[in-house]
Amino acid sequence: MKQTLPLLVVDDESNIRRILQVAFEKAGLVVLTAGSGEEAMAILQQQSFGAIITDVTMPGMTGFELHAKVAERWPETPVIIMTAFGTIPQAVAAIRLGAFEFITKPFDLDSLKKIVLAAMNEKLPKKAASTKSKSPTKTTFIAESPVMKDVLQTIEQVADSRCTVLITGESGTGKEVVARLLHELSPRAGQSFVAASCAAIPESLMESELFGYEKGAFTGANNSKPGRFELAHEGTLFLDEIGDVPPLIQVKLLRVLQEREFERLGATSPTKVDVRLITATNRDLQSMVDEGTYRLDLLYRLKVIEIPLPPLRERIEDIHPMVRHYLAKYGEENGRALREVSASALAMLESYSWPGNVRELSNVIERAIVLARRDEDVLDMHHLPNALRPAA
Repeated sequence: MKQTLPLLVVDDESNIRRILQVAFEKAGLVVLTAGSGEEAMAILQQQSFGAIITDVTMPGMTGFELHAKVAERWPETPVIIMTAFGTIPQAVAAIRLGAFEFITKPFDLDSLKKIVLAAMNEKLPKKAASTKSKSPTKTTFIAESPVMKDVLQTIEQVADSRCTVLITGESGTGKEVVARLLHELSPRAGQSFVAASCAAIPESLMESELFGYEKGAFTGANNSKPGRFELAHEGTLFLDEIGDVPPLIQVKLLRVLQEREFERLGATSPTKVDVRLITATNRDLQSMVDEGTYRLDLLYRLKVIEIPLPPLRERIEDIHPMVRHYLAKYGEENGRALREVSASALAMLESYSWPGNVRELSNVIERAIVLARRDEDVLDMHHLPNALRPAA
């Protein structure tokens, strides 16, 4: 594939610069090198580049500082950061600020080639996509409270990126709603949104469900079957309850994120895939890492962007608009006329702790709609379950 712009490699170690220069010249790229951030900036003043690879730890200007300057002056140029394991948290922060990718040393040369070529090939399409007007979203996202307005702002900021997103929060807070909104606001909105709950997939079937299998891979595999990753190709894959993924699948997920390829069960060659991965959990993954049950490198890959969702009890301002939304939705579905909520019923709803969060509120309103008489048009206290009433 013809590239019109060269690659810039920045590293204070001459042997690393030489290895990368030879490797990428064999791949058909024009390669320039710099031994420091300051030298790289001087070169950047003279010409444009299709991508930049930079080490982090260098005398003088660090790779992070170089990335910040490039992002400010040449924001369209992808920057790939090479980092030691100990600086992965800082590299994740750099990704949040716009770096294209980070790789750990010692790096795999083939993997780095794929990342660089993807960066150079995505440069123009991503720029074109950013100027395209977005279609109206299908997902209803209610954000009247300050905390949820902040969440919405984060969603809008990261939706058109390719980075992974980890959505955290208690059960029922609306994590899939956020995932769908991220998809609908992204350049992938016209492609598939595939959702799966890792907790609902038996451990023995998880590999074949996520990655598919070939005919004859096991007894009963009479035909080949694509997995969720293939079904989401060029779209978005949402994996809920990502904390329930067993160690073997954690390794395979890490490979997909690093290599953008995987092997079907029973396959002898890899399948390449272009998927934006969004995950969610109500568990503390860092505690699982500390306990040795979850991979730290996978956690860093999953939470390039983390979006924490507060429980409903911490966003009381959202309850009234949510109630109106569910009254309209379930009223239409069930042929009922309830359209508003009385002040006393609203006070009861707003004082309840909502252990089941938005999902519980939705169920309460649906129950009220179904039990209401057809001539009633206001949701009142007698429509609500006794569990919502304060203890005497």
